[in-house]
Amino acid sequence: MATADLNGPDRHRDDRTARKTGLGVAALGIVVFNVSPFLNWVTFEGTEDARIGYETDSLVPFIAYLGIGLLLAMAYAGKRARRGQHRGLTLVSMAVALAATLQCIAFALHPMGGLERGDGLAPTIGVYVGLLGAAIWAIGSGLLAKEVEGDDRHDHRDHRAAGTHHDADALGQDREVNLRESPTHANRYPDQP
Repeated sequence: MATADLNGPDRHRDDRTARKTGLGVAALGIVVFNVSPFLNWVTFEGTEDARIGYETDSLVPFIAYLGIGLLLAMAYAGKRARRGQHRGLTLVSMAVALAATLQCIAFALHPMGGLERGDGLAPTIGVYVGLLGAAIWAIGSGLLAKEVEGDDRHDHRDHRAAGTHHDADALGQDREVNLRESPTHANRYPDQP
């Protein structure tokens, strides 16, 4: 039976990956947000005449489709990335979700489009479904962004540039040693402060 060499080059290998809980929550929010353009977003005050999200503002379906694209990209990155996510993409998804949330809040307070047409518009269920979906989407993206990514902890490629070194103490516990404060640092690296 082969055993791993605990003192070899893979001693600090860290195989942690991002949990997919955040991606699942973001997917739920994106699905809910994508339902909202098919619901009534506004009614004309004093009438039963209503407009769905597609008729109200072209930005509503655009954000919904953008969410689908971001979800597919995050799922693809989750499969391809060494640690299961690309944090930059996840943060873009969170930013778009926050913008969608703010748009829905603004729409609920004062429906857009009514001023230039002179319409008296009142928000309806679609705005609130969109708000709920966007908030869930933002929370899910935030949860995923908190997870480990490729450059998190235990990346030992160039410690001299950072001025630190990870070493195992007598008990085999990984600890960080500041090279610049070690007594042998001046002898090994005379050109560094």
